[in-house]
Amino acid sequence: MNNAPSNLWLRFFRWYCHPDYVEDLEGDLIERFEKMAQKKGVSLAKWRFTKDVIRLFRPGIIRPINNSSNSNDYGMLNNFIKIAWRNITNQKAFSFINISGLSLGLTCFVLIFLWVNDEMSVDSFHNENIYSAYQIVTANGETHGTYNTSVGYEEERNYIPIAEVEKTVPSIESIVFYATGYELPWGHAETFQIGDKKFKLNGSRASEDFFKVFNYPLLVGDPSTALTEYSSIAISRRMASLFFNSPEEAVGETIRYENRFDLEITAIFEDITPKSSLQFEFLINWESQLTRLDWASDNVRTMVKLAENADIAQVEADMTRVLKPFVDQEESIEVTIGLQPYEDQYLVGNFVNGQPNEGRILYVKIFSGVAIFILIIACINFTNLSTARAIRRAKEVGVRKVIGSTRTSLVGQFLSESFLMSFFAMLLSLALVWVLLPAFNELTGKQIRLPLFEWKHWLAVLALIVITGFTAGSYPALFLSSLKPVKVLKGALRFSRFETWFRKGLTTFQFGLSILLLIATAVVSLQTDHIQNTNLGYDKDNLLYIRVEGESSKQDSYQRFKDLASPLPGIAMVDRSSEAPHNMGFAMAEPFDWEGRPDGTYINFMPTSVGFDFLKIMDLEVVEGRGFSRDIATDSSDAFLVNEEAVRQMQMEEPLGKWVSAWSKKGKIIGILKDYHTHSLHEPIKPIMVDVKEYEEFGVILVRTKKGRTREAIENLEKVYATVNPSYPFNYQFIDQEYEALYKNEEVMSKLSNAFAIVAIMISCLGLLGLAMFSAEQRFKEIGIRKVLGASIASIVTLFSKDFMAIVGFSFLLAAPIGWWFLSDWLQGFAYRIDLSWWIFISAGLGAVVVGFLTISFQSIKTAMSNPIDAIKNE
Repeated sequence: MNNAPSNLWLRFFRWYCHPDYVEDLEGDLIERFEKMAQKKGVSLAKWRFTKDVIRLFRPGIIRPINNSSNSNDYGMLNNFIKIAWRNITNQKAFSFINISGLSLGLTCFVLIFLWVNDEMSVDSFHNENIYSAYQIVTANGETHGTYNTSVGYEEERNYIPIAEVEKTVPSIESIVFYATGYELPWGHAETFQIGDKKFKLNGSRASEDFFKVFNYPLLVGDPSTALTEYSSIAISRRMASLFFNSPEEAVGETIRYENRFDLEITAIFEDITPKSSLQFEFLINWESQLTRLDWASDNVRTMVKLAENADIAQVEADMTRVLKPFVDQEESIEVTIGLQPYEDQYLVGNFVNGQPNEGRILYVKIFSGVAIFILIIACINFTNLSTARAIRRAKEVGVRKVIGSTRTSLVGQFLSESFLMSFFAMLLSLALVWVLLPAFNELTGKQIRLPLFEWKHWLAVLALIVITGFTAGSYPALFLSSLKPVKVLKGALRFSRFETWFRKGLTTFQFGLSILLLIATAVVSLQTDHIQNTNLGYDKDNLLYIRVEGESSKQDSYQRFKDLASPLPGIAMVDRSSEAPHNMGFAMAEPFDWEGRPDGTYINFMPTSVGFDFLKIMDLEVVEGRGFSRDIATDSSDAFLVNEEAVRQMQMEEPLGKWVSAWSKKGKIIGILKDYHTHSLHEPIKPIMVDVKEYEEFGVILVRTKKGRTREAIENLEKVYATVNPSYPFNYQFIDQEYEALYKNEEVMSKLSNAFAIVAIMISCLGLLGLAMFSAEQRFKEIGIRKVLGASIASIVTLFSKDFMAIVGFSFLLAAPIGWWFLSDWLQGFAYRIDLSWWIFISAGLGAVVVGFLTISFQSIKTAMSNPIDAIKNE
């Protein structure tokens, strides 16, 4: 059943679980699965069920192993290993090809397994029953979801409505707030100073229960009091080492924050592990930040710790009910609260119809499938190569059967060879993983290590050797052991039609998977190039930004910086914006209004305040009307620009001259901007409303450098910055580099796909070579007779190759529709994507045909050039 846990994993659990525990634990697993399926969907519930089954595979739960071996069993096993070793060493070329193919497949599998395990383990070290709250907003007939929650701070009452939930919902033990910042641009590095030491560090704000709920170890300090005081700050071991000699020395000291106020260091925590989705070097008391600023963002994460047996659906309903009076809800807007297990929110980060859906879990699924595919390809390759040797070993089997060997002992002999090859392949694979892991980590941005001292991973390695050896060697073992001694000793070995088609079917399936990977690689690479090279509607090259902070947040200082920097060598232009233009994170539906707004219509505008030269420095196009002008006094008080998307969503006809309002400012639309991207291409273009303010106490300073003179420009900027804002280190970011960082996942996926597709094709070619070797053995005498009768080498190569090219062609026909369906679904995650053109599939198919033909040609030419006397001399 689709809504039941996987039978495979359930049988695996029943197999390894101790009989005394199996009934109780199975009941708990199924109950947990049903709750998760009801709340979050069957797909996520199955992933959680698989994870739970694997987690339970540990000493104390697995059934005891009875040692029933005796000396005869040991002697037989020893004999199997000796003969297996002898056969491997006697057939060095065959063994090398087989072990190499298996080791390549195992290497890819292990690398992907390590990556998947690392992704699945993020946030798994925290306590259970922690949930991330997410907000579901329905407006204008559309539903959106986000992990950011509006806490709705009310300054007059010093009141945080969502905190009321903890008092009124009994199942909630604690509520924790976490925010990356309270000033635009959010998430920037902030300045700390003690004496002459000044550093910019990335950190966040958190409420007082943070260290009690989450398992971030404190080196010094008490989790219950680390963030309780108004001016509390907890810092990392690394941050403490920057300012002090030891963590103990840091506690109780004061540190200057942003040259605004002093904070008392109340705790030192261990440097945050890469296994945490939250990364911070410091945490400031969350409530104190609210009252120190005039406004608070909704860029806030809310996490709740629930009681052991809490009803999740009921808690969600209670939270929504309690918050409803405090959230500004019009009749056409509905806001509800949902809960997601905290350890899942890293993997399930996207929202569909307001609910968490997909995200990084999609890449986990994709590469898990790729790992399995490549291992299957390697096993099929082993099977075909082993079967190709059947004729050479047929007489060996006949003789063994004549002198009394049973089929069981023969199966054991051949499987032992398979297991031994699998063992050697795994040793080679682990060596390759050890060598490739640093490059793999650099590619994926991970810090993965080989878990050499963790017993469960060695158990996984052993299981992989057994599974691979059995999967790859079972068919050759069963096939060879089934041969009739009378026929093989007479030299009358023939293969049935089923056996022939089975081997061809394996090769077709193997090559089909390889072609599928080739198609996927081409599409992923093209899409990655597309999003990196798409015209964003502005010029991102040679454009950098500096955060407005300290003295630069004052009007006179900013103007002074602009006046001093603009004429410097290497500087083309200087202006400002309230947000970095490539990643605008601030969106609001209120208090925006416009002329002719239909009742109950709300739009999440992306508002931004800019300088007079913003359009010029960004190279934005005005499609209707005009831009801002210093010569028109009213532009700074009652003029707005909107983009084309805003006009569409406002349903305005002839928008020029119509009024719009934002906060306390009401003015007319003077121009329409051509749409430009303010986020990644995963998201559609957002409606933008722009007004002009030459001064704002927050935001960024934009600098356009002259082409080829960026280094000179930065050196000059640093000198000016040190003059205007001496209390803050000079820090800048390039727009193009940060834009590329938005697509890190796609870039990693593209590079990994390229590498794994190459490996898959290499292994598949070995499999095709194996089938060619088998066919050559079968048709050796036929080819000799044809040569005696005058057949040319070219005709024999053609005869020999056409069947294999048919296999490659049929593999393409199978892979193409599957690839089209899968990749069409993947591309739906991009608002702006390439078209799946026919030439992509044809190119992948032709590439596979060429590689396959070259592989077949090697064996067919070798066979065609053999001496016909060798083939017919026994006739």
